[in-house]
Amino acid sequence: MYEIIIKDWLEDNGNFSFSRSSGPGGQNVNKVNTKVTLHLNINDLKFLSCNEIERVKTYLGNKINNDGELVINCQEERSQTKNRAKLIYKTVILIEKSLIMKKRRKPTKPSNLAKAKRVEAKKRVSLKKECRKAIDYF
Repeated sequence: MYEIIIKDWLEDNGNFSFSRSSGPGGQNVNKVNTKVTLHLNINDLKFLSCNEIERVKTYLGNKINNDGELVINCQEERSQTKNRAKLIYKTVILIEKSLIMKKRRKPTKPSNLAKAKRVEAKKRVSLKKECRKAIDYF
């Protein structure tokens, strides 16, 4: 729905910071800042409506800090550009998932036939267990 818009907006306006990664890379880990962190203020997403922004905030609440910024890290790859691309992709997917409205469950009741079958099955099990009991003659 908003995939291309979010991706382009993140590439232009995303607040990316880079640091040393703990992931793969050998000696490269000690020299190059390959870990990418995105600080994204949810309220800056002007192309989303107020309801959509609230939905994003509730869905991604555990990834949002006290300043109202969505904070996401990526350090899976050995290069900064690959991590940045992966982070943008991950962010787009998270925002898209949060915008999907879940269908509400309509409560249903079991039919009379289903209730009768359940009671009949319980009676059969009860009778079977009753027949297993030892008979006391005294």
